[in-house]
Amino acid sequence: MTSAPASPDARPQTFDHGVAATRWLATGSLLALIVLCLAWELVLAPVRPGGSWLAVKALPLCIPLAGILKNRMYTYRWVSLVIWLYFIEGVVRGWGDKPPSQWLAWGEVALCLVLFTACTLHVRLRQRNAKAAAAAANPVH
Repeated sequence: MTSAPASPDARPQTFDHGVAATRWLATGSLLALIVLCLAWELVLAPVRPGGSWLAVKALPLCIPLAGILKNRMYTYRWVSLVIWLYFIEGVVRGWGDKPPSQWLAWGEVALCLVLFTACTLHVRLRQRNAKAAAAAANPVH
């Protein structure tokens, strides 16, 4: 007895859920990181009372937001590299600052790790989907 062949679209659909999940995770963690940076330097634990110019560090995070929302592969790739600058800042300030700034710094580190993971998984899943689609379109005889 032979079992019914699986739908040719079964594998890409499975990965589509992963792509959508990683896209939302990347978007959410990027937005959370922007909000954290602004709140940290303006309200929660500014370096100087009344806020500091360190809040400007949130501006570069706004640049990839459009590319992530438009689902551009290139953006996911370069964000996964640039985010390490924020990770380093979080580790340094998490190690050297006093609470509550220290807690916010470790929150920044956590968000950076989530964003990096989401971006790298997103790229891998999309590449895997592209290979599967190419293999389905050009079956080897």
